[in-house]
Amino acid sequence: MVNVFWTFFDEKGCQFNLWDNHGAPNDVCGIDGQLKGEVMLKHQYYCPSFDRSFSALLEDLQQRGLLTETLVSVAGEFGRTPRINATAGRDHWAPCYTQLLAGGGIRGGQVYGASDRIGAYFKDMPVTPDDFMATIHHTFGFASESAVYDQHNRPYPISLGTPVTALF
Repeated sequence: MVNVFWTFFDEKGCQFNLWDNHGAPNDVCGIDGQLKGEVMLKHQYYCPSFDRSFSALLEDLQQRGLLTETLVSVAGEFGRTPRINATAGRDHWAPCYTQLLAGGGIRGGQVYGASDRIGAYFKDMPVTPDDFMATIHHTFGFASESAVYDQHNRPYPISLGTPVTALF
């Protein structure tokens, strides 16, 4: 398992959190004026570098014949507000968000589920965080009712969700 924590330090040593694109109303790390969320998305450290690195990873795994046995997941703990905020960015939003799975037996080129027209709430085929984890466990061959045991032999379910088997 490889976990990537992605952050960016500019030439002045200022750290930018790559997933937060709220924007900032005041001087941030020597950037005069308002740092708009839309500017953050288009900055080299954000979407362009993710697009290049993610597609290169999938292409490399495919060329080496490893994509079928490697599950790649892109996930966060929440989505983004469906409406733009005062600093031309988006804030945290839990009711509806996107997760991504590639490889590991997942059929490529598909979208599962749908949101309403503004991306605020799910409209069709919702997947809970527990379902998402059960789907990941399913790719490794674990039944969703599997358990792990603590030092006192008490069972803890690996997931409370149901795998989305339609993705395979």
